[in-house]
Amino acid sequence: MTEEIAQPLRALIVDDEPLAIERMQVLCAELDDLSVVGTASDGRSALRLAETLKPDLLLLDMTMPGMDGLAVAKAVAEGDAPPAVIFVTAHEDFAVEAFDLDAVDYVLKPVATDRLERAVSRALSRRGARKTGDGRWLREFWVPHRSELLRIEADQVDRIDAERDYVRLHVGERSYLLLQTIAGLEAKLDPEEFIRIHRSTILRREAIRGLRHEGLGVWAAEMADGEVLRIGRTYLRRVKEMAGR
Repeated sequence: MTEEIAQPLRALIVDDEPLAIERMQVLCAELDDLSVVGTASDGRSALRLAETLKPDLLLLDMTMPGMDGLAVAKAVAEGDAPPAVIFVTAHEDFAVEAFDLDAVDYVLKPVATDRLERAVSRALSRRGARKTGDGRWLREFWVPHRSELLRIEADQVDRIDAERDYVRLHVGERSYLLLQTIAGLEAKLDPEEFIRIHRSTILRREAIRGLRHEGLGVWAAEMADGEVLRIGRTYLRRVKEMAGR
């Protein structure tokens, strides 16, 4: 295992713009943890090369004519040992789709060396951690913030609130909006770590200090920070089961 970690990631660059490929090759050459084994200018070629070269990582453009980056990522994910995927794009509108595909990162063009280095570090940390067992649950979120996309670990989120077609992730004293319905997100969260207490609220279990009976069958969850949130009747039985009641 130690020898595997020490070896650089074998990367395949996929972009329909020749200048973008050249620039990415220059950036990759500056990183000791990365070795470019090939390049492709369209989705179909990328799949053929991925099958032949067996790269550890795809540096994948999102928008390409014909087969786009999302389609490529979905196709390679069906393999026995799929490569990690870092999307590299000029568009931030596809972050949710990338997030759903369990991509390692979503890097906006023009790409800076330090930003690519952080993304590659995340890919290295995932090496050998294929989707098995509870790997199907979401472990991280990407959220738009100012002119970039922030990665937030799931265990940093204490509460999730529904806001129409969005959810608001509460991380300490800050919060972030994510384009995702609360029902869709609930299905992707580990029920051992998160519990829905209301049609508009999901809580991280460890952030719940206790349950409070407020009379007339009304119960509330008290958070570690002292905030009290009402439990919806539909979800009360599940919450009580969590508490062994």
